[in-house]
Amino acid sequence: MTRISGVSQETAQGFIREVFDAQLERYGKVLENHKLYARRPSIFKAVRGMWAGLEESGLIPEQLVALVNIRVANLNGCPF
Repeated sequence: MTRISGVSQETAQGFIREVFDAQLERYGKVLENHKLYARRPSIFKAVRGMWAGLEESGLIPEQLVALVNIRVANLNGCPF
């Protein structure tokens, strides 16, 4: 749980709502960091652009990206 409340799935609109819905389908929940990023749509779009760039580049296998996400979350004390 973050100290700053994020955007709820129910109030999210447009692109943010689409990403939230995709996360719900993939992970079973909306990721907490994305709820926080969604407070500022320009930051949310930039962060999503970075992840989309990683996925589209094909330079890092999808499985490795997932492992890196889990490791970074662990190092930061965040539940993933």
